[in-house]
Amino acid sequence: MTAKIYVASHKIYPMPKDPLYQPIWVGHAGSKNPLDMPAGWIGDDTGDNISDKNSSFNELTALYWAWKNSDADVIGLVHYRRYFSMNHKKGLTNILTQAQLDTLLKQDQIILPKQRHYYIETNYSHYIHAHHAQPIDLVRTLIGKDFQASYDKIMQRRSQHLFNMMIMSRQELNEYAGWLFPILFQLEKEIDRSDYDAYEKRVFGFVGERLLDIFLDAKGKSFTEIPFVFEEKQNWIKKGGLFLARKVTGGRNGK
Repeated sequence: MTAKIYVASHKIYPMPKDPLYQPIWVGHAGSKNPLDMPAGWIGDDTGDNISDKNSSFNELTALYWAWKNSDADVIGLVHYRRYFSMNHKKGLTNILTQAQLDTLLKQDQIILPKQRHYYIETNYSHYIHAHHAQPIDLVRTLIGKDFQASYDKIMQRRSQHLFNMMIMSRQELNEYAGWLFPILFQLEKEIDRSDYDAYEKRVFGFVGERLLDIFLDAKGKSFTEIPFVFEEKQNWIKKGGLFLARKVTGGRNGK
């Protein structure tokens, strides 16, 4: 059984040497220097791809590429600044190994990062205090009745799996991606983003993060959670200040 974990990056950055990991340049269709991609990297603009949507889909363009083009039996997605790490230590020598992955796959065919917990907000209120409300409201209709009970349940929870990080068997990924992307493509057609700033235009990546737990709950999927690390220092004071400011001002004013 072959496994490949794709490392999404939009710039040249140190990458793992372990062959388990494959760097993928996201948004490569819009790169100003398409020939500058390092040896061993791949672009998300080959084969069946949505590379030109990267500014609004974020790292999900890498997930789409892997779903459509990878021949691996197990497919994962991480980020150049975020990796799974069983010992919860930073550094590329501490990230998930093939041997560790093999052991985990004996338990479950879906591996996710540990959930992020919110203590004063629900998942829904956290989203609308950070982003425009319309997309997350509209997606409830687009997912269909079979998923709406799970939507309501997950939105009222105070924890969720974020960052579009995951490892799945081919069968599980086919089911998830085959459900996820048609919903996001339809959402793309139905919302007006003309007044969104560059950050908010990443809306389909943000919504996609929230759809994962809805899918897992509605389908009754079993999964294993493992630690992950941020390779770069996080400015939690700045993040906390921005969060409080959005909460006081009402976030994106429901637009």
